[in-house]
Amino acid sequence: MLRRKTNGREDADSVKPDRKKTSEDSAVPHVTVSQRSCWAVVSFWTKVLLFIIFTPAFLNYASLQREGQVLSPTGAQLIDIGLGQQIHLLCKGYGRPVVFLDAPAGMSSDIWYHVQESLSLTTKVCTYDRVGLGFSRRTLQNETTGTEKVWGISTTGRMVDDLHRLVKAADIATPFILIGSELGTLNGRFYSHIHDTQVSDLVLIDPIPEEVFEEEKWQQFWYSHLVPSLQMMQFSAAAGLSRLLIILGLLKPVIQGDDVSEEILQRQKYLLCNPAHQSAAVDEHFFLNESASQVREISRYKPLSSKTSVHVITGESFDDQLPSDLNQVVAELQSKFLERSYPSANHIQIRGADRHMIYKNPSSVIKYLHKLVSQRQSNQQRQ
Repeated sequence: MLRRKTNGREDADSVKPDRKKTSEDSAVPHVTVSQRSCWAVVSFWTKVLLFIIFTPAFLNYASLQREGQVLSPTGAQLIDIGLGQQIHLLCKGYGRPVVFLDAPAGMSSDIWYHVQESLSLTTKVCTYDRVGLGFSRRTLQNETTGTEKVWGISTTGRMVDDLHRLVKAADIATPFILIGSELGTLNGRFYSHIHDTQVSDLVLIDPIPEEVFEEEKWQQFWYSHLVPSLQMMQFSAAAGLSRLLIILGLLKPVIQGDDVSEEILQRQKYLLCNPAHQSAAVDEHFFLNESASQVREISRYKPLSSKTSVHVITGESFDDQLPSDLNQVVAELQSKFLERSYPSANHIQIRGADRHMIYKNPSSVIKYLHKLVSQRQSNQQRQ
């Protein structure tokens, strides 16, 4: 009897672990299902996030390929200047002297739209896109031949070298009138000092004085505010966000107005969405200090020929959107620079204008340029 009871207890005890084990085993599938469910949710939202991130960039890239082919200006040429590089050149009108226009930092040749259209009624006017900007594709690193080691990429020395080869390759009649704005003034000065026989008149619109980057206030503004904002524009273009902002009306081209064609507007939107163009714009601004140093050195090495006349056009301020102290810094340095480098220059100051005048208030600039062209044409007829 005792043995039977014992056996009964043993049987009962032996059953209990089995029940406990069965209970533990049944919990395992629930945990696994729960984990799988969490991973499925994470995986789904990760895919959604990746879709949101990459779809605008992909669609923007596809659109850029199509737009790049259809938005190139009518009558423009891609000129092979050697070194595997092609420069976008647009010339309008006929006659001499030829007028050559060089744009501000980070801007394509469209910025001269109003000026070119007006001046081309009386003579031949040419604009071009510097390397990387507009429709001038930047040469890939492995396609270069080492010229950038002499003059850093996106610096005035390199730009002037490109411009000189462009003038030769396109067979531009010389001497011509060379007009530059902002960074274009540094390029124009460098070019005129080196190739003085090719330039009859040098026109500097809002020239950048070389010493401006020695001022702490200006350095702070340029490299802590302006350049980072341009880098954000580059990122926005690469991510496809710029196209969305344009569609929503939150981002607009700088060239606007009733007299601006739809083609120009669409081309400006294309460039805002083009990360290659935005990258070149960042580089030109970032290396502007180096460009200024190059011009200062070349001016000391080779003074400007007395046969080249210099004309300077400035507004009442450098930039209406900048604080007054920064505008004051530029104004003082411009005055010292002109007195030192071009004391006999014809200086014209336009009221109510700033560095954006060539596209916001072009008529004030065009009036003086027409007068200059007319004077040169009269001199040619006498000769």
